[in-house]
Amino acid sequence: MIIRGAIYGLSAAAIWGGMYVVSDVVLNIIPPFTLLAIRLVMAMLILGVILWWQGKFRMPPAADLRSVLGVGLVGFGISLGAQFVGTEKSTAVNGALVTTASPAFILIFAAWILHERLTLRRVAAVVLASLGVLVIIDPTQADFGSATFAGDVMLAVAAVTWGLYSVLVRQVSARMNTLLVTFWVLVGGLILVLPAALVELTTRPIGVIDTGVILGVLYVVVISTAVAMWLWNRAFALVDASVASLFFFAQPLVGALLAVLLLGQEMTVNLWGGSVLITLGVLLALMPRGLGRKAPQPHLSKSQVP
Repeated sequence: MIIRGAIYGLSAAAIWGGMYVVSDVVLNIIPPFTLLAIRLVMAMLILGVILWWQGKFRMPPAADLRSVLGVGLVGFGISLGAQFVGTEKSTAVNGALVTTASPAFILIFAAWILHERLTLRRVAAVVLASLGVLVIIDPTQADFGSATFAGDVMLAVAAVTWGLYSVLVRQVSARMNTLLVTFWVLVGGLILVLPAALVELTTRPIGVIDTGVILGVLYVVVISTAVAMWLWNRAFALVDASVASLFFFAQPLVGALLAVLLLGQEMTVNLWGGSVLITLGVLLALMPRGLGRKAPQPHLSKSQVP
């Protein structure tokens, strides 16, 4: 179960790492909240059809519906909305550094809400992987001055609320089918995103749509939203949130590697070193608990001693 959860979580984070390359093209034509609204609506339609085809589409009980819509509001409304605003008002390096804190918040919320044990090994794994991200990003390039203060605050809000979302989605997934949870959290996100998109379009209209933009939107909607969100939610349904938090670190790693492969950036020593640290952190978290420990010896009574 842990291995399956790791595959799901790492795959989701890897997909999101690749999304930044695609978003660079699409966001030049479609404003961010409008693109997010398109992502949520189209992903809902895709998942809704799959649920209907499987005979699993249903309205959850009132209490569960309120819970899952609230989780979606936190994750897709507040967190992703704050990330868009923060990235626009801050810098890419600041954004990468601040959002690296998300796994730490997942650890905290997992201990507080889910009562998961905050072990030294799990904390060490997050610290190790975080150091790997810092090595890749190079924090000396960050600028946390007054000019980016508002954006940095929004990025911090995004990091905290994504940590909260990831833990809450594990909680609701214990009661509901993961595909159904993913559908309804998308609905919850639209509560905030749709009004924001309508306001945004009054000042930032959509540009000229060509084949490249259409393909980019399809990738963002089908792969990065419908598929990746199901994978992420499923990972948190199968694995302790404090362990699943490590899968987040595949995102900046894959993003950096794709920048090398597709955008011609140099494969630096920092990228190699950071990749190793992130990999070691994930492996440390996934290591079986008893590995390296001496097996306890059975207690023998005097009559059993040879």
